[in-house]
Amino acid sequence: MDLKKSPAPTDARPDSAAGDRPLPPTELRCSDADRDRIADMLRDALSEGRLTAEEHAERVEGVLAAKTVGELDAFVRDLPAAQGPRPSASHTAPPHRPTTAIPAEADENVVAVFSAAVRRGRWRAGRRIHAYAIFGSVEIDLSEALFEYQQIVVKAISVFGDVQVRVPENVSMRGTGGGVLGNFEVSPLDSGDPQAPTVFVDGWAVLGNVEATPRKGRLVADILERVSERVSQSMDRKSAGTWERKVSRKLEEADRKMRRRMGL
Repeated sequence: MDLKKSPAPTDARPDSAAGDRPLPPTELRCSDADRDRIADMLRDALSEGRLTAEEHAERVEGVLAAKTVGELDAFVRDLPAAQGPRPSASHTAPPHRPTTAIPAEADENVVAVFSAAVRRGRWRAGRRIHAYAIFGSVEIDLSEALFEYQQIVVKAISVFGDVQVRVPENVSMRGTGGGVLGNFEVSPLDSGDPQAPTVFVDGWAVLGNVEATPRKGRLVADILERVSERVSQSMDRKSAGTWERKVSRKLEEADRKMRRRMGL
């Protein structure tokens, strides 16, 4: 019987060293939640006038057909909402509680009892804002508010109701409340800029809901810049008033001269 030496078996599996290498994040498959997030950014960009209706429709169609995270990012690469805040090199985390004296009395109360109350747009945010939702809903939108103080407290009380707090994405935010058979959720924000405002959300959700989240693409402007802008506008109004008074006096003098000439 002729026995021949057979070659040692070889591993037919491909080299696993390259296969085990993790893919970069941009090559990962995107989820429906990823598509919804990008679609929300595009919808906000359309409402803000950054995209035309045709551009919005074209990009949404591409988002629905996208398969990877990188393909999704390409549709919002030129939008502010996709640009995250950039922390400074010497960064100090904001405190969890106010470090300055804030009055216990609210500068503004927003109350909804079996109803809805909304505070949004261009408004001046005080140092303390109280929101009460009793079988109702309250929305406190600070994304376009004027921040005159570096630390702001929002006290939210929800009893069988809903309180929504929205802030610009480049401020700091901390939450110290809780829920009793309810939901109290604050998305912590860290601006990275020591001069940026800090919003402290406190309160309770009793069989209700309290949420505080940033609005993507909304940035708070520099406080000093806004103060100087208001001063400039005030000076412009004063100058306009002086000019109007001078014109009025000239017209009155011309009228008197005309009447004298006509013997009236």
